[in-house]
Amino acid sequence: MAEAAEFQGTRSAPACRWRRRTAVLLAGMLFVLGLGQLRAAPVARADNPGGHAVGVTVDSFAPVAPRQDDTLTISGSVTNNSGSTITGAHVGLRVGQQVGTRSDMDDIGDRSGFSGSDGSEIGNHTQKLDALPPGVSRDFTLSLPVKDLDLGKDGVYQLGVTVSGQAGGSSERVLGIHRTLLPWQPSATEGKKTRLTFLWPLISGTHLTARTEPDQQQTPIFPNDDLAAELGPGGRLQQLVALGKTLPVTWVIDPDLLATVEAMTKRYQVGGPGGQSTPGKGQAVAKQWLNQLQDAVANHEVVALPFADPDLASLAHRGKDVSGALSHLQSATELASVTVDTILGVKPRTDFAWPVDGAVDSSIVDVATSAGAHNVIARSDSLKEPGASPYAPTAARQIGGGNTAIVADARLSTAFQGDMVRGNDASLAVQRFLAQSLVVNKQAPENERSIVVAPQRMPTASQAQAMATALRGLSDERWAQPMSLGDAARMQPDPAANQQVPGAGSYPESLRDQELPTEAFEAIQRTQGALDSFKVILTSQDRVVTPFGSAIMREMSTSWRGNPRGAAGFRDAVQSYLTELTRQVHLVEKSDATLSGRSATIPVTVHNGLFQGVRGLKLVLTSSQPNRLKIEAPRQIEIGGGRQQSVKFETRANANGPVQVTARLYTEDGQPYGEPVLFTVHVTSITPMVLLVIAGGVLLLVLAGLRIYLQRKRAAARGAAGDGPGNGDGGDCGDDGGAGDGEPGQPGDPAAESGARDGSPSGSGEKVER
Repeated sequence: MAEAAEFQGTRSAPACRWRRRTAVLLAGMLFVLGLGQLRAAPVARADNPGGHAVGVTVDSFAPVAPRQDDTLTISGSVTNNSGSTITGAHVGLRVGQQVGTRSDMDDIGDRSGFSGSDGSEIGNHTQKLDALPPGVSRDFTLSLPVKDLDLGKDGVYQLGVTVSGQAGGSSERVLGIHRTLLPWQPSATEGKKTRLTFLWPLISGTHLTARTEPDQQQTPIFPNDDLAAELGPGGRLQQLVALGKTLPVTWVIDPDLLATVEAMTKRYQVGGPGGQSTPGKGQAVAKQWLNQLQDAVANHEVVALPFADPDLASLAHRGKDVSGALSHLQSATELASVTVDTILGVKPRTDFAWPVDGAVDSSIVDVATSAGAHNVIARSDSLKEPGASPYAPTAARQIGGGNTAIVADARLSTAFQGDMVRGNDASLAVQRFLAQSLVVNKQAPENERSIVVAPQRMPTASQAQAMATALRGLSDERWAQPMSLGDAARMQPDPAANQQVPGAGSYPESLRDQELPTEAFEAIQRTQGALDSFKVILTSQDRVVTPFGSAIMREMSTSWRGNPRGAAGFRDAVQSYLTELTRQVHLVEKSDATLSGRSATIPVTVHNGLFQGVRGLKLVLTSSQPNRLKIEAPRQIEIGGGRQQSVKFETRANANGPVQVTARLYTEDGQPYGEPVLFTVHVTSITPMVLLVIAGGVLLLVLAGLRIYLQRKRAAARGAAGDGPGNGDGGDCGDDGGAGDGEPGQPGDPAAESGARDGSPSGSGEKVER
């Protein structure tokens, strides 16, 4: 309508243009102001207390569980995360509300923003800070008598460390806060203490294969020397031993670790590229570590896991249907006791099984208890309480079949997971652990309960230090009292506790995805079968059975979880080395042979490249045409280490021509060993004259047989004629004529001819035929 009025030349046109220009100008101003607000927004949010303009960390909190007469000291640092300089800042301490439930403690260190529930700042106990430019950090230390906190009844309180100051010219406000937990028990426990069992795991990954040097000592060859760093000063394993020595814990040890370290105390080699190895350098730290461990466990309960810590869940879900796979668990359990007793001089308990993360189902329990472990360490987030009850019952549960589930508390067991390198994280984990344990005790102070803590399998050095700090805060005078795992297993179960083992469908998929596949157990059994076939020919079986038996157990280790490529590479290396050894006993390739006579000797050479001797083998030569070339019976083989033996077979040729011969080794039970050797024997020494003589002899034999046959036939005919009419007296003439004196085989000679040659006169009584 405005454009129409202007076109018609009306008076309203200039006014409309003015209004439009004014509107455009106002819109532009608003747009510019909006951009300015958008640019300023990040700074505003950074200065906002809810955005943590200043980051606060607490690296030290002592004592971790203070008493009424203690002095509390908190140290840490503050960092300006905003884009403006902070002035007039100071660090203070605030006591918040009492925390009543365990779930409220889970995220106590993660909540952002400041609220009235964080409490008022405690006066006269603050520390002023110099101006904080952007990105700058400053340390602080607050120290005050615990009584000034003005805490009420015993329980768990939220404690906040705050930074207050001015940012960007604003008035003073709280710019950052770090919350932690303060377990408070001013006097002795009223009621019964919680019996706390803390497992102290001494477990490592696989560091040793079956490969050794071919010498009398069987010098082991390590793939690397990483274990030496863990055993040395400040290393993970060194810290675990040094810290655990003075703590009220139950040691849970993988015997494979002991066997590996014990091997390092002697001469050992470290593999390198191209098959070259160099001497290992960890003998000193290995000896020192074992000595320290022997002292550390002297007065503690020791639980030995099956050798190499086999993955029970993988066995239950993927391996139990592979023939022979479960037998390794029994062998690993038996070897565990012997290993710990021999190296540490301590008789360990082997009746406990510990599935990964305490996750159990019925099949895992069946496998775990099949080797004699009647106590299964589970976790409360796997064997859950009905109705998600917050109450923590006694750990021991009867699960049928004479078996007991030791259900570790999930919150306490996972309190030290994650990165504990930063003091802020470690301090919060310690306070959270102690607070959780106090709340558990306050759930039913009139009941004496047993609580078990099963932390991560391989804690880092920083995690171990945090765990040790927490345990030191639980002295006998506080709300918890230490108990061994064996005693915890014997505790009377809580009647209301869940005793039903979950089904297979409840097993976490995240853990199932990390399991060893069925193909791994099939490969393990192929290696075991090859070892069984190889050992029967050895004169010193232990030199091969011991290292390879241990290596096969290591192939099932829990430490392979999340590392399928490493697990497959380890299995392949063990199988390849075993194949390499078995091929050290073999037949030497043989060229074709020519016989120089009807009988000859064929030599076959057997080579033994092993350090030890072999026996129980027989060498068989088989002719493809026995009617042309006959070979004598198999020969028994026994060869010393590093030698070869030439075995000679007598042969007999019956005809010219090539004959293929197969030479092969067999074990005593008739199983073929190694690859066969094929060669050709050319029979060319039977000449035409020899063949003519042989043919003539055969012809003479045939003619002689024909003559005998004809003579017998004539004799039979003559005897039939003598029995006819009128010949009844012929027998007397035959006697007189001498026919009876001839050979019985020649009945055809006439008797009258003999009588005619006789010149003497006939007797008066003789009858002479004319």
